[in-house]
Order: sequence, then C-alpha cells, then structure tokens
Amino acid sequence: MPPPSPGPLHDPDPYSTPPYGEPGPWAPAPPVQHPAATPAHGVAVGAPEAVSAAPVAQEAPAADPWARYDPWAATAVAPLQQADPVEEDMKRRRGRRRRTLIGGALIIALVSGVAGGVVGVQLERSGGIGAVELPQAGVEAPDRDPDSVAGIAAQALPSVVTLHVSGGGRAGTGTGFVLDDRGHILTNDHVVEPAGENGDITVTFHSGDTAEATVVGRDSGYDLAVVRVKGVRGLTPLPLGNSDNVQVGDPVVAIGAPFDLAGTVTSGIISARERPITAGGEKGDGSDVSYVDALQTDAPINPGNSGGPLLDGKGRVIGINSAIRSADGGLDPEGGQSGSIGLGFAIPINQGKRVAEELIETGKATHPVIGITLDMEYSGDGARVAAEGGDGGPPVSTGGPGAKAGIRPGDVITEVDGRPVHSGEELIVKTRAHRPGDRLELTLERDGEERTVSLVLGSSGGG
Repeated sequence: MPPPSPGPLHDPDPYSTPPYGEPGPWAPAPPVQHPAATPAHGVAVGAPEAVSAAPVAQEAPAADPWARYDPWAATAVAPLQQADPVEEDMKRRRGRRRRTLIGGALIIALVSGVAGGVVGVQLERSGGIGAVELPQAGVEAPDRDPDSVAGIAAQALPSVVTLHVSGGGRAGTGTGFVLDDRGHILTNDHVVEPAGENGDITVTFHSGDTAEATVVGRDSGYDLAVVRVKGVRGLTPLPLGNSDNVQVGDPVVAIGAPFDLAGTVTSGIISARERPITAGGEKGDGSDVSYVDALQTDAPINPGNSGGPLLDGKGRVIGINSAIRSADGGLDPEGGQSGSIGLGFAIPINQGKRVAEELIETGKATHPVIGITLDMEYSGDGARVAAEGGDGGPPVSTGGPGAKAGIRPGDVITEVDGRPVHSGEELIVKTRAHRPGDRLELTLERDGEERTVSLVLGSSGGG
C-alpha cells in the first residue's frame, strides 16, 4: 500500500500563486514555516510528522529557475531525514578529535616557538646555556718594570707626603717629599706660608699615617721650604737626580695631591729647559716673588701638586713642581684654581738641593748677586742697570762683583754665558740658577758698543 501523500506546508494560496513559482503582480509573500531547533545529532525537533516519513521523489521542473531556491522543499530537508544518528555522531567525534589534535599541535608549536626564542636569546647573550661567565684575564703579579710609570710610582709613592696647612684664617693643601731619614721634607714656600709663625702643618704619609710638622727654613725668592716631622720611623728618602742631565723630550712622572687628591700620579715629557719664570708677587713689594730657571713639562700639574717631585725615567727627583700657566694667562703657583693646560714648571733639583741644604743647616738660603740695581721699567731688549739705587745707594754696589767687573749705570746686559737675556727678570733668573762664587761672563752694550766682562758672583742672605 503506497504511503499517504504528505500534507501541504501552508494553506492554499488564495491568489492561486504557484508554490515558489514566479509571484503574480502584487501577490503577498507565501507563508513560510521557520525551522525548528536542531538537536546535537541533527534530528529535527517539532517537525511535522509527515516530514519524518520516507522521502517521496518529486519532479522539480527543470525549466523553473526558482525551484532551487526553495529553502523548505523536500529536497532541502531530506539530508536531515536520512542522516544516521550513530554515523553522524562518529563523524562529529572524528571532527572533534581532529580539531583537538590540530589545536594541540598548534599549542605545542606555540610553546616550542616561545621556548626556542628564550633559548636563542640566552645563547646569544651568554654563548651557551647556564650561568653567564665572561672571559677574563687571570691574576698576575703586581710587579712592574722599574722604569715604567707604574714601577716608578710604586717606588716613589711611600716617600711623597701631603701637607695640610692652616693659620691666620687661611688654609691650603700641598705636597712634599722625604729628603732624609731624620724627617726633613722639601716643599714650596708658598705651601707653608699660610702657617706663618703659629699655624699648624699636618703631614699625611702614603700609608695614611699623620704627623705634625714644624718649619725648619723657608725662602720666598726660591719658593722653597723645609719642614720636619718628629717621632716617625722608617722614612725612605727619594733619590735625587741631576737636572743638568735632563733633555727636552725625556719622560717624566709627577706625583702630588691636586685638589687634595693625595697620591695622584701623572706623566709626560720635558717640554723645555731653562725656562725663566717669575711667580708670586701678591704682596706688591716684590718680597714674595720667586725667580726660577725652570724645567717645563706637559705632565698634568694642578693646584695641590705644588712641592711635589718631578721624577725622571729612573725614579730620581729632577725638579720640584711649583707653578703652572693658567687658562686665563696668569702664572701663579696655584694657577688661579683653573687646572692644568699642559704648561707646568718645576724648580731644577740642582738648585733645590743647594737651597734645601742651606735651609737645614742655617734656616736660610743665600742668593748669588752681581751687586747692581736693575731698571725693571726698561722695555727694551736686555736688562738695563738703573741710574739710581733702589735703597738710595748707588746702582752699582761699591766693591761688589759688578763694580769690580767695570759695570756702570745705564749699561744694558744682553747675554749671560753666551745666552740671550731679554729682560731684568730674566737676568735675575739666570743669576739665581748659579751658586755664590760661580763665575759669569756678561755681554753688555754701552754707548752703542758691545763688550764682555767676567765676574764672580757674590752672596746675600735670603728671605
């Protein structure tokens, strides 16, 4: 018995419009039936009973282009009616398994990528997996070549001291170095000058030990002073060199306490020899002016280096650091606190040794003199003998070395021992570079004529 025909899905069209055919003019849209909810396994819920029956083949007009757009025709719902619930469930499980596997693979790939990136960064930073350990040189012996800067510094530093001076409302810092095992220390006069008669001088050694010091003797004309510490044992004096052996270009090492930075070591070369300089002059009467036939060096020297040693390539003292050319053009022992510009000046140790010996023995130093008064206002080339003496006496001291050599007022001295002299200050510097009793050859001009005289330097007490 053939199955009954399925009932219509909607009421008959009162306008006789063919189901899902071409609608007539102004024909209302045919009523449609919304699909019911679909359970998980694909079986329609609440669908008309007729729909669940076996499908009936319908002949769709091939020429009707609208038939394939029928969303509710029997061909549209046939797959839902013919689906096997068990088979569909297996397909869905396989799909979920496949999706799970794919998702897991993606997660594994993501985690692997992150881990690989971390490992790559670690490898790039450290060159391997594990703790970072950079290559480094092993422990080496601290000894250095004795002729190297480090070797010279190691030998000299224990003998270099820092001086802290105060008195009369002033205070300052300078440097000095040990002369002997009796506690004598050589420094600059302008370093200890603030102490005056009743000030305090504290000496700090490289070891950090301190001791009080007293002034043994000082001389402003040479800008040198000797102080002494008591109750200190084991002092090692610095070896003294010979400044006459120094040549331009020789390597040098300077040690001091620039800006109170004790034990500072710098190095450079000798830039020039016999550089005539004058320093000081703050008092205005010229009593504190120092005249130095200096060694010039480019080793950095700064305020606080004053009084410290200038050492040669073998660690021997060849000079006492005393002055610098400051950036503003001034030449002062402390350089106006402007710092080094590579123009430092040191008192030659040959001069320093003689003065230090006299200060230790007598408390004063002697100055070599010619016995003449110079016209310091003279602007021409050379040093002119004044027409009048500065203290009311004769410009050429009676019975002095100059008078014995035949020097007269108005004479212009142009050379000392064959070396040009361009000013009165330069003549004083050249003279101070000698000892009393040394013989000098002077070239002078008188009335347009040049002549040479020879004299033996006299002596005067220092101040």
